[in-house]
Amino acid sequence: MSFRYEIRLSGEGGQGLVLAGKVLAEAAAIYDDKNATQSQSYGPEARGGASRSEVIISDEDIDYPKATNIDLLLAFTQESCNRYSKDVRNDGIIIIDENAVTKLPEGSFRIYAVPIIDVARDKIGRVMVANIVALGIIASFIKNVVSEEAIEAAILSRVPKGTEQLNLNAFQVGLELGKKIAA
Repeated sequence: MSFRYEIRLSGEGGQGLVLAGKVLAEAAAIYDDKNATQSQSYGPEARGGASRSEVIISDEDIDYPKATNIDLLLAFTQESCNRYSKDVRNDGIIIIDENAVTKLPEGSFRIYAVPIIDVARDKIGRVMVANIVALGIIASFIKNVVSEEAIEAAILSRVPKGTEQLNLNAFQVGLELGKKIAA
């Protein structure tokens, strides 16, 4: 039986969502031998404007590379949650940064509120790795779609040289947190 899994990472420019999407797509396509596409969109502002990255993973050819029936939505901002939660399928998952998203959407999806940015700052010491903490959380929910090992390998391939260990630590912290909430 074939599958298609759609992920949308959303927030504002400067939060590393495009990098996170590229890591997920590379993990699936190169390290887990699946078909994957990644696309991105951001507002006219470089930092602070709306931003999203979409990843579609399938075991078959991907004819349409845009996410329309989202399985998992990451929302780093209230605006992105408001805008994109309507695209989440009925049994889908929404992961929000609980300090940024205070008005939860209504629907028959599951919502997990996590202080992602606070965790990045308090446990890793760098807010800039919140995107990688989020990837760890996401990995706990999509372990049947993309393996942890593939995501780790893609992180090492994609993050700036000299930040590999910092990013791996962020991924591990997110993974531990995700395993607690996904259980």
